[in-house]
Amino acid sequence: MDELRDLFRRAADHAADYRRSLPDRPVGPPVDHAALTRAFAVPLPAAPTPPEQVLAELVAAAEPGLVATAGPRYFGFVVGGASPAATAADMLAAGWDQIAFNPVTSPAAVAAETAAGAWLKDLLGIPATASVGFVTGGQAANTAGLAAARHRVLADAGWDVERRGLIGAPAVRVFAGAERHATIDRSLRLLGLGTDALRPVPTGPQGAIDPDALAAALHEAGPGPTIVCLQAGNVNTGACDDLRRACDLVHRHGGWVHVDGAFGLWAAAGPSTRHLVDGLEAADSWACDGHKWLNLPYDTAFAFCARPDVHAAAMSYAAAYLVGSGGVPAGADLTAESSRRARGFAVWAGLRELGRDGVAELVERCCALARRFADGLAAAGFEVANEVVLNQVLVGFGDDARTDRVVAAAQADGTCWVGGTTWRGRRLMRISVSNATTTEADVDRTVAALVRLAR
Repeated sequence: MDELRDLFRRAADHAADYRRSLPDRPVGPPVDHAALTRAFAVPLPAAPTPPEQVLAELVAAAEPGLVATAGPRYFGFVVGGASPAATAADMLAAGWDQIAFNPVTSPAAVAAETAAGAWLKDLLGIPATASVGFVTGGQAANTAGLAAARHRVLADAGWDVERRGLIGAPAVRVFAGAERHATIDRSLRLLGLGTDALRPVPTGPQGAIDPDALAAALHEAGPGPTIVCLQAGNVNTGACDDLRRACDLVHRHGGWVHVDGAFGLWAAAGPSTRHLVDGLEAADSWACDGHKWLNLPYDTAFAFCARPDVHAAAMSYAAAYLVGSGGVPAGADLTAESSRRARGFAVWAGLRELGRDGVAELVERCCALARRFADGLAAAGFEVANEVVLNQVLVGFGDDARTDRVVAAAQADGTCWVGGTTWRGRRLMRISVSNATTTEADVDRTVAALVRLAR
């Protein structure tokens, strides 16, 4: 056991040293991919290797290929850095090696999910009676929510989709904004509904769904199984759909509302942003990530459903050998995974560390830093293409080719990491501010680097 303690301490020391280096190390270092592959692709030895040697070899092989996604100047995609308590809890989760299938396989894991799920619902304004499945990311959360939706709208039409499948079933119409996230389309493929079921609805100037266009589309479609996917946080602009009005429209047509709120649902936790998701409690299911704005470890996300019975009917299964199945839906009853890692420990620890005020401050500060980005780049003469309402900033540096060159130069420079995107037919730089450790100084340093590179 002394050897095990030393090994775990070495691993923790390596992790802590890496985290300590994040403010100063290049965010996206140049990588020799061939050398990186060679470092890992050594022959598999015939004899066992001492664990401490394996750990040292792993650190040496991986170090040149690590991207500082957990650092304060990583602004690509929507990625947060895992908080100290959440990271430490995740280390414990790995050490405890629990199977979070149900309360029999790990009473502690399910209890942590139950408690953390209650906190999440309270923070986000989701009904306390909703179920919560702890999943891997927005893709899994959207799939679980849409599986529940599929179950309910087809059951209302007299069809048992879990027993009879989709062959011969009434057609399901799925309405979603033209600027929906791509995971919605893939969820429909995975669920057998297919992307032909999609009926795109026009969006307004900032990418939020047009409520009048949605009303017209629902009226034209007439009665039938109907699912509407709304969005809290457009992936490019941060814009949020009018959830209250849209939910009212959909429910008057007997449909199910699913909200893809991968990062934007956290607007509910900020006093100055809560109005952007007004009415979210009226939806039927919600998807939200923890490893984005909440700064929890990868991979952590949540699938909420206002009807726990529907959620479980769509996702759960039973077998004679599975002791503990068939009770109150929990654990694997609410996800597509049976062999589940205990994500609830890190979620509980991360929320306990921040508290209600800490979550609100995190959201408010990231939004303020996004506005600081926009102001700094606009003052330098560059175009901010979106209305900055959350933590997303779109920037144009002239023509598309020049914008792409600036993005590529920024990624090679190492001061920061930003991505490119196409929005409304234009190539733009996309800046996402999601990390709890990002400061005004980090923003100013990044703005200065972008101005230098652009010029």
